[in-house]
Amino acid sequence: MWAYWYFDRWPYLKFILREASSVFVAWFAVVILLQLNALISGPAAYSNFQRWMATPAVFIVNVISFVFVCFHAITWFMLVPRVMARQVLHRPTPDLLSAAPNFAIWLVASVVVALFALRVI
Repeated sequence: MWAYWYFDRWPYLKFILREASSVFVAWFAVVILLQLNALISGPAAYSNFQRWMATPAVFIVNVISFVFVCFHAITWFMLVPRVMARQVLHRPTPDLLSAAPNFAIWLVASVVVALFALRVI
């Protein structure tokens, strides 16, 4: 087996990308912890945190991280039909129908967070 076996087929590459995306999930967790620490430390510390977040390098890392975190979530949600029993009236349900509740909750949570961020609610 060669070192880059996962390039042979899309499912293998998708698996490796999903596993690698965990690094970006961890990055977002660290950023949130840093943000909370800056909030606790006062306005000057939070201002420094905001300046750091606005630097081009951090912005680019965050955009790349956002893409990988979305990929991680989508592929994770699409695994649900493979790991749970999903029959309605003794007939198997379609994969997307089994994963749809996860996507719906994700959408609702995203809208609520966006409304808070935009100070609408």
